[in-house]
Amino acid sequence: MKKASTFEKVAARCWNLLNEGKPFTPIFVVGTMLLYHLPDLGQPDHVKSIVFSFLFVLPLFMIYYIYDYPLFLRNYLWIPYIAFLIIWSFVDMKLFLLAVGLYFFFTVFFWGTLYYHLRIGTTWWNFTRFWKLVLKNSDSTSGNAQEQVPKFLLLLSLWQYNYGQIEHGRQSIPIDQLVIYYASVFLFSWILHKHLFDWKPKVISTYTNNVAVPKKAINEKVIVIVIDGMRKDRFEQAKAPFLKSLRQNGTEFTQMETVYPARTVVCFTSMFTGTYPFEHGIRSNMVWKLGIKVESIFDSLRKVGKTGRLLGIAHLVDSFGEDVETVTAVMHNDVADRNIIERAKLIMKEQDPDLLIVQLIATDQTGHSRGVLYDEYVQKIEEADALIKEYVEWLEAQGKLHHATLIVCADHGQSDGIGGHGHLDEGERYVPFFMYGPAIERGKRVDEKKSLVSLAPTIAYLLGAPYPSHSRGPVLTEAIRKKGNDEEAESDRLFTSV
Repeated sequence: MKKASTFEKVAARCWNLLNEGKPFTPIFVVGTMLLYHLPDLGQPDHVKSIVFSFLFVLPLFMIYYIYDYPLFLRNYLWIPYIAFLIIWSFVDMKLFLLAVGLYFFFTVFFWGTLYYHLRIGTTWWNFTRFWKLVLKNSDSTSGNAQEQVPKFLLLLSLWQYNYGQIEHGRQSIPIDQLVIYYASVFLFSWILHKHLFDWKPKVISTYTNNVAVPKKAINEKVIVIVIDGMRKDRFEQAKAPFLKSLRQNGTEFTQMETVYPARTVVCFTSMFTGTYPFEHGIRSNMVWKLGIKVESIFDSLRKVGKTGRLLGIAHLVDSFGEDVETVTAVMHNDVADRNIIERAKLIMKEQDPDLLIVQLIATDQTGHSRGVLYDEYVQKIEEADALIKEYVEWLEAQGKLHHATLIVCADHGQSDGIGGHGHLDEGERYVPFFMYGPAIERGKRVDEKKSLVSLAPTIAYLLGAPYPSHSRGPVLTEAIRKKGNDEEAESDRLFTSV
């Protein structure tokens, strides 16, 4: 299987400028405005008017970058736009229609059809479903029509209004009105986010201290398989006999909560550093400064002479650098997970790491391209089940599961629409999470709320490594059995029995 090329890594970062809602809004507005005034761009006076009028709308760009109005807060975005219409009574219908047309062309046809067809082989007819997903999507990405449309309509309308005042000399720009208006929008946004934006997970305030690292490692290996974007309720509906057998015969954490914002790079970074975005520095998939600010589980393992590898998409290099074995995400989605599993076999055979983390991506990509409430999404979970069974049986045959723990989880769930995830809408917050192996309690279910930030310290505990420097999650000691020597032989046969 091909690794992600340098071009793909750069392209992935560039794509996030258009995928993430915060950078998309100004990029789209500026691009649309320049396209609308394309015939005038050869005239210096017109260009000067466009640039000068932009300066008068810049405060609103800043407000909407700071406050992104996630989930139900987006319903309030029409209020500032209606206020603009009342105050200035201005509508440029040609600009209005151009902006709306460009937006749906970009999301439905360029992104939802062309992009997904070229990248993962989605049908050329994907637009017949994707438009519905864009209208329903709740996540703060460019594909959230209910958030993006009122934002770019207001920004474009204000910009065009100011441009008209300058260009046609009707009257001076109403600076006093704009100041009052911007102050009102800022105050309005601040109040909404302070009093209504209250669904973030609670942050663990102390560093990992619930148990000391054992002097001798409990396990020789830990293998973590992350089924990216696997929604908990859809996993329950899927026919996944192998995974559910592992869960039944291991320890399940039924209330495992992801972190905020629930973006893939953010979640993986929190999972394998044990802390939160405010501390490790990765706040979205759009990483402005590469690398994390704290130690990772890979750093911890190096301190005791052990190795860890993360097999995943190019985005993860932004956090973990050379600890990532990249996989190309440019391949047909029907073979993506198969290729990843084959690569995972190769890594284990050639490098034999003490910790191997494998990211399966087909479920997440299907949710984004086809939606999570359709049969295709459940089918990808079922395919992942069969592939994981094959991989575990291969590891067993290779003798790699002696004194090993297997952890299966998702990094986040997915909401309705284009499989959005980030701001913890229904289906995103709680993820499947279970552990299995000789050192793990059998048939146990833990219903207490836990956090994915516990994954890194739990891995460190199992492998006898120090906790990462800023790890906050408690070790998941509920899952770790205290066995005697007489139980050794029986426990070593656990994987074969499943």
